Amino acid sequence: MKHYFTSESVTEGHPDKICDQISDSILDDLIRQDKNSRVAVECFTTTGMILIAGEVTTQGYSDAQKIARDTLKRIGYTDPGFGIDNEDAAVLTAIHEQSPDIAQGVNSSSEKKQGAGDQGIMFGFACDETEELMPLPIMLSHKLARKLSEVRKDGTLSYLGPDGKTQVTVEYDGDNAKRIDAIVISTQHTDGVTQEKIRKDIIEKVIKPVAGSLVDSNTKYHINPTGKFVIGGPEGDTGLTGRKVIVDTYGGYSRHGGGAFSGKDPSKVDRSATYMARYIAKNIVAAKIAKKCEIQLSYAIGVSDPISVRVDTFGSSEYNEENIAAAVRKVFDLTPEGIIESLDLLRPIYAKTAAYGHFGREDADFTWEKTDKAETLLSTLKDF
Repeated sequence: MKHYFTSESVTEGHPDKICDQISDSILDDLIRQDKNSRVAVECFTTTGMILIAGEVTTQGYSDAQKIARDTLKRIGYTDPGFGIDNEDAAVLTAIHEQSPDIAQGVNSSSEKKQGAGDQGIMFGFACDETEELMPLPIMLSHKLARKLSEVRKDGTLSYLGPDGKTQVTVEYDGDNAKRIDAIVISTQHTDGVTQEKIRKDIIEKVIKPVAGSLVDSNTKYHINPTGKFVIGGPEGDTGLTGRKVIVDTYGGYSRHGGGAFSGKDPSKVDRSATYMARYIAKNIVAAKIAKKCEIQLSYAIGVSDPISVRVDTFGSSEYNEENIAAAVRKVFDLTPEGIIESLDLLRPIYAKTAAYGHFGREDADFTWEKTDKAETLLSTLKDF
């Protein structure tokens, strides 16, 4: 049966992504100095201003103002005409220590294992639609967003601004992706560039190199559909850490537990257990146990073992889902301490996760993307 699914992404210059990158850059800076840092840092931005707030317990020190300015510069906000710039932006901070009531439940000791940093539910997903074992619509959206930034930074389309959004609608026949039905790209630009030029350049320099044979003569293109996108970045829209959780995960193709990632150290299971859930789901699909798999984990604050583990293969597996869940519990250490150790999460790797998605990335630091447990998982499952 023919149906359509749409996902979106944003560039690193989107106001929400500015905030995610600042929050994660502060986290990286603190973990680099003290790997046991407890960090929950949020960021807000509007025209000419950044506010950084949160809870931190650490032996290190982070110059949050310098990190915010360096992040703006790296993204490309060096011109006041784009709504904020790295030299003149006002940067305010309001950071205090983590609550001792939370710390006593989270910190490990000789008497108890490290507990979860909060209650909550986390989901992970994988499917065999792409080489990355990700849904096609979100992967295409990310690649288009990354290409937008690439052609801006390398001077191919020097009139582009840092802010931008992409959206891809894929036509399916059952579970099989067939073609791209529509692409939407909104990109910030300098004044004086005609919409005709922008449309032509985006199709030729951004869409065609990424979408390839998936576009055809019937694919619809909507390039800057309002007709103009000069005012963008924090001047066009306020930004907040953690407001792009669907962009960060599976583009709406899978459920989401509600917790954001950026600015949180891995003791917060909102982040680390979501990474583990992706790791499990990807290994299940890589082992060909299922063509499509979603994992749900749930935790209680201060409790080390998950409250529940759920596997959903959407009818794509010959194996009993209860047995798959039992195999998952046997193969993977799902305690916060076990997740952190097995995925090697106490490293300054987080700033690069804060744009273009946390999943489906070909980078050795994204340890949750490995499929090294596939064979073990399959052999364990066969024992049930």
